[in-house]
Amino acid sequence: MKKPGKLRTAFFTIIPVILLDQLTKALVANLLSPTGVITVIPGFFDIVNARNPGAAFGILQEGGLVRTLFLVAVSILSLVVVAILIAQSKKRFTDFSLSLIAAGAIGNLIDRILGGEVIDFLDFYIRRYHWPAFNVADSAITVGVFLSILGFYSKKD
Repeated sequence: MKKPGKLRTAFFTIIPVILLDQLTKALVANLLSPTGVITVIPGFFDIVNARNPGAAFGILQEGGLVRTLFLVAVSILSLVVVAILIAQSKKRFTDFSLSLIAAGAIGNLIDRILGGEVIDFLDFYIRRYHWPAFNVADSAITVGVFLSILGFYSKKD
């Protein structure tokens, strides 16, 4: 079987992740009020409609337009770096993991550009201890970083 090219790997990773991310965010935004909660697993997992104008873990909550422009610039710079890394990569696994990171960055970048904030909706917790709510894009970034680290230590493709 012929090895798929970098663009094909990136395309078939990035496009579905962005579509899933944007679809799930649109569903939450349109079907759940800002204070609404759908309990999926009582005491452990809810779907919420949380808006995050800042960055990961709720940092940079203040700053308005300057903050948004800064986060957009950081996202674009990150995407340039990821594109360079994909171009230099010699492993499909690395292409895939970096494409997940790019997809997540693009998904959240779309939110920032269109609305100045990111929609987070996956809320995991135990009693009163909550992990910060996150979304599909955040999940893609996290999995992509984990797989990139794993791939860095792997000798095989």
